[in-house]
Amino acid sequence: MSDAEQPTETDPDGEFNPSAPNTGEKFEPVDVFPDSDDFDLRPGSDSCYKCSTCDTNCPVAEVDDEFPGPKFQGPEQWRLKQRDDEHEIDDSVMDCSNCMRCDNACPAGVPLSQMHNTARGEYVSEQMDKTSIEYWRNRILSNYRTSAWLASKLPRLANVAMNVTKEREFPEFATETFREWWDKRGAAAGSKERAQAARRERGLPEDADKKVAYFHGCYSNYNTTEVGKAMVRVYEHFGYEVVVPEQKCSGTPMFANGMLDDARRHAEVNVSSMSDLVDQGYDAIASCTSCSMALRQEYPELFDIPGIDDVAANTFESLEYLRIHEDLQGELAEVEVSGDLAEEFAYHAPCHARNQGLERQALELFRDVDGVGIEDVGESCSGISGTYGWKAEKYEKSMEIGEEMFEHMEHAEGDTGMTECPTCAMQMEHGTGYDIRHPLELLEAALVDGRGV
Repeated sequence: MSDAEQPTETDPDGEFNPSAPNTGEKFEPVDVFPDSDDFDLRPGSDSCYKCSTCDTNCPVAEVDDEFPGPKFQGPEQWRLKQRDDEHEIDDSVMDCSNCMRCDNACPAGVPLSQMHNTARGEYVSEQMDKTSIEYWRNRILSNYRTSAWLASKLPRLANVAMNVTKEREFPEFATETFREWWDKRGAAAGSKERAQAARRERGLPEDADKKVAYFHGCYSNYNTTEVGKAMVRVYEHFGYEVVVPEQKCSGTPMFANGMLDDARRHAEVNVSSMSDLVDQGYDAIASCTSCSMALRQEYPELFDIPGIDDVAANTFESLEYLRIHEDLQGELAEVEVSGDLAEEFAYHAPCHARNQGLERQALELFRDVDGVGIEDVGESCSGISGTYGWKAEKYEKSMEIGEEMFEHMEHAEGDTGMTECPTCAMQMEHGTGYDIRHPLELLEAALVDGRGV
């Protein structure tokens, strides 16, 4: 049959012809369920055609035969609810680590992690015993800003009281927080002066529109302050004015533990601060890939807060943003790294970096830098998934998930790891004994003069 004789979707009168091939031009999918404005995910469940790709990509399902997997936790749970609004959420939803790999794996675009987060929130709110040790342990772990400092003073006692595995010690806290260092350095006014000086040196107008709002998150403020400091110095090196607005936790550990009311309270503060700055021309930058994931994906999926869409659209991971706006490759080609960061790095891409399409960025950026070697240690999950690997009942599973990564690191050149995620860094160090660095630290060593200022 010639092209001219091929049947079309419509007959000569313009009516739809169901026997004709579908080219996609006139076809409209059937709305099995009406559109929803209240985060009811039952409509999205109809997109799942049970291929089980999400289950085969789930690191928890791989090591736990009793875990039913993302397909059950997401679309199948909501299908049950569409038949019966009184249907209870299965308690196995609390075994999901919130790595969000299922989102990437799904060929049909089913909002799996959104379903899991919503189901966990409903389970904790309506079904979980609020007097149980598990509930309060999860609540304390989720609210890292208010609990971890106290726990770090008596780690062994805290481990027992909170049902945290005895295999892990609470991370060491900095004697000076990032925000204290930031204030001593002159805060936003000091950053503006340094940025203007850098612009003059680069031949840029002093009033060039280069300004970012730094979402440092909890860990860079209290623990790995060197990451926050490196972020500020690198951005000022390129002539960016940095501001550090009022902020709470990104909410990532709260999502993973079903504490959505807590997460919303934190999100309201963060969105309010960041949306005001976005209106003034700032972009939001995060040095933790879980924080950037929360602001740009999980917030708009879970909350209806004024300004949330603008914040999501203007949020970037720190290395990602510089690769978009600056000639990093060109500048790095002219330097040779020496000193304590002239290393062979074993790089692990966090799951939440993969969700944002950022799993190759550090490898591509540093692979040709003189004095540096960088090796990908595979696609496996680290296994810690925020608070998941801290729980006594999840520790062995966490380590089993991370085993592939540990083995790859042991066979890589050198004994220094690299990742953008602070909890992945904990797991990498815990499983191998390696020192772990953030890509921003290497970028600072390569490009910024006067290290340690």
